[in-house]
Amino acid sequence: MLDPASWPLPANIAVFIAATVSILFCGVAMTRVSATLAKITGFGEAFFGALFLGAITSLSGTVTSTAAAAQGHPNLALANALGGIPAQTAFLVIADIFYRKANLEHSAASAASLVQGALLIALLSMPLVVMTMPPWTVWGIHPASIVIPAAYIGGLRLIRHAYKLPMWQPRKTSATQTEEKPPKEDIHGSPVSLWGRFAVYGAVVGTAGYALSQTGIALSKGFGVSETLIGAVFTAVVTSLPELVTCLSAVRQGALNLAIGDILGGNSFDVLFVAFSDIAYRTGSIYHVLERQHVFLISITILMTAVLLLGLLRREKHGIGNIGFEGILVLVLYALTLGVLIVQGLP
Repeated sequence: MLDPASWPLPANIAVFIAATVSILFCGVAMTRVSATLAKITGFGEAFFGALFLGAITSLSGTVTSTAAAAQGHPNLALANALGGIPAQTAFLVIADIFYRKANLEHSAASAASLVQGALLIALLSMPLVVMTMPPWTVWGIHPASIVIPAAYIGGLRLIRHAYKLPMWQPRKTSATQTEEKPPKEDIHGSPVSLWGRFAVYGAVVGTAGYALSQTGIALSKGFGVSETLIGAVFTAVVTSLPELVTCLSAVRQGALNLAIGDILGGNSFDVLFVAFSDIAYRTGSIYHVLERQHVFLISITILMTAVLLLGLLRREKHGIGNIGFEGILVLVLYALTLGVLIVQGLP
């Protein structure tokens, strides 16, 4: 396998730029297809974003964390897995800034989105619980690495149920976005051709995301900072670029629930990175390698998600910068996160 760390700097920069352009093009196209598939399949934008779009855009992070754990770098694996979640939550606020009609959490309120947020908090809490327990393993795998994916699958069923048979409905206002409204750029084609295009775009985005992560690691290692800082700040943000592109594209096309589903769904899928990394990490339980910075990342992400849920419940129509109180708090918390990680990770 080619090692970008051995490449000259111009080659890494060229690959990095090429991968970014590929994600920009295919991410926008994949979002258009996703909005149509969500309607013709009856899955709904929130569920489709959580199950398909969120998972596809998280592929690069999955490979990065799993490969790092298998190579004996658990700190990098954990930081990449956990550091991308607060970054992607902040991306949702960036998308909200570009949606000028109203606060995004006001327009896209739905029971499915609330269930997604609650599922994410539950999944994030599990590694914290496990790290306080004895480091039991079976064939080198902690039982939590089976429980977390099972909980994720169960949560997807709850999201699907919340879309199909919601037990409450948000109050509709002039700014409330319904999924019946078609995206601005409609797509024609058979379901088979749409799924085929989605798969092709997803493969390109996943491959380009992995190229970003590998060249990103090669570019960042020269600074001589800790693996946790590299993973939580640099590779986590780099591998999260597909989520940013698809989220912005979904908002631009008017598929607001798809945007929220992509971010919250991708965040939930990112927690699975920890379970996958534990399976790849053959030294023991990766949950018991968690350091203070990892615990900080989990805790701050739980707080950010709770703030986002409060915004979805409060549904402030307009606020400072048209993003509402929750958007401002999320950006402040992410800025605090970056500051803490940089100070702790510098040599």
